[in-house]
Amino acid sequence: MAGFNSVAELKPFKFMWKIQVKIIRLWKQYSAGGGLTIEMVLVDMSGDKIHATVKQELTSQFEPFLTQGASKTLTNFALNQSCGSYRTTKHAYKIGFLSTTRVKGCEDLPRDLSGLQPVKFGDILDGSLNTDFLVDIIGQIVEVSHVEVVNVNGKDTQKISLKLRNTEDERLPMVLWGTFANDLNEAIQMRSLHSIICVVRFGKIKIWKDDRSVTNAYNVSDVSLNPNMAEVSEFVSM
Repeated sequence: MAGFNSVAELKPFKFMWKIQVKIIRLWKQYSAGGGLTIEMVLVDMSGDKIHATVKQELTSQFEPFLTQGASKTLTNFALNQSCGSYRTTKHAYKIGFLSTTRVKGCEDLPRDLSGLQPVKFGDILDGSLNTDFLVDIIGQIVEVSHVEVVNVNGKDTQKISLKLRNTEDERLPMVLWGTFANDLNEAIQMRSLHSIICVVRFGKIKIWKDDRSVTNAYNVSDVSLNPNMAEVSEFVSM
C-alpha cells in the first residue's frame, strides 16, 4: 500500500507513522490504575497484528470512530513496550492513542482478513507455547459438561467444561466462564453437538497440576460456533 507503513515496521522512535488497518477485536477494560480504556487488536493487509489502547481521558474523543470490523487509517500515535501475561499479539510494541492521533475511514480491507492464526493443540498440551500470549484455536466440540455455578472471589459465576478435537484427533480441554458458559450452553441446545465447530480468539492457556487447558480471558476473548469463515470450511473438509 503506497504511502502506508506496515504494522511490522512500527517502532517507538517517531510519531508520524501512517497505517491502514482493520479492527478485528474491540472491547472496554477497567483497571484500578488506568480506569476505563478502549482496547483493540488491529491487523494490516500483510496479516501482522498490533494491540492498541485509548486511555480513559481520550475515550469520548475516539469512541464514535472505532467499531469492531471497521477499516481505518491511523496517523500520529505513540508506541509503547508490550508486556504482561495477557498479550494479544507477538508485536514488541503496542499503539497508544494521543489527543492528536487522527482516525479516518478508508476502503474496507478484505472481509476474510480476520487475523485468525490457530495454534496447534499439541503445542498447547506439551507446554511449548509461552502462556503470556493469548491464542486462537479451532476445533470440533466432542464433550461438554452441564453448566455449574461456582464461587469466584465471592461471586457466583457460571462455568462449563468441554473438549475440542482437531483434525489429528487430539483433544484439548477448554473451560468457559460467565456469559460465555451460558451462551455456549444455549447454542448447543439448538444444535447437534458433533456438528459444532468452535473458534476461540484470544484464549488464555491455563496450567493446573501440569495439565493444560484453554479458557476465556475477561473481555478479550471471542468464542463463536460454526462461523462463516474460510478456516472453518477448511477444517470441516479435512
